[in-house]
Amino acid sequence: MHTESSEPVAASDPHLERAIVLALLIDDDGGAQRRWTRIELGERLESDEHELQDALEHLLGAEVICIADGLLWASAAARRLDELELIAI
Repeated sequence: MHTESSEPVAASDPHLERAIVLALLIDDDGGAQRRWTRIELGERLESDEHELQDALEHLLGAEVICIADGLLWASAAARRLDELELIAI
């Protein structure tokens, strides 16, 4: 069961969050889902480490992205929305 936290969520840059999601949705490996390290993502987006951390925490909390073994990828829901062309620039 999902419960809401009573702790305030740190403000996050929505432009950076969109950039993260779009970067994670790109299939660089011939259709295979690419997984990124935080360092790779930060370098690609030329993002400040603190701002990147805030945005990643916000996206993780909303279950838009996933993380395991230090690797990040778009969640199944985000990928499906992209397949349905509901995510647009």
